[in-house]
Amino acid sequence: MNSLVRQRARIVRVRRIQHGLAATAAAEAAERVALLETNRERLARMRRDLRPIEGLTSGAALARMGELAMRLDTARYGLDPSIENARALAASLEGERRGARRDQESAEKLEAAAVGLAEDAAERRLQQLARRRRRMNQGDDE
Repeated sequence: MNSLVRQRARIVRVRRIQHGLAATAAAEAAERVALLETNRERLARMRRDLRPIEGLTSGAALARMGELAMRLDTARYGLDPSIENARALAASLEGERRGARRDQESAEKLEAAAVGLAEDAAERRLQQLARRRRRMNQGDDE
């Protein structure tokens, strides 16, 4: 194996690792977005389920319920900027993952081309060796 093939193989290994790291980061970012959205939905569900019980209710209980509803709404609306930031980060990391994958595929193609060239060169050397041997054998017979 010549040095070009070894170099290309090394580049392919590095590109695979880079793609793996980028894919992991993108997956983690997507999971974070999903987690934040789930939390927002959970807060909305808790807010919807918050109703006074039927029958007589004290003003203090209604005030506590109103305070809790307000806090749930504030927490839910406070998640919106975090979700948007997480989505932007996830999109950015997905773009980096695609770039890393493209680089990996390009390195694999270059490696395959280098291997092909090395095989062709080895084949030519073998053919030249065979021709030389035939010439040498023909020269011995005369």
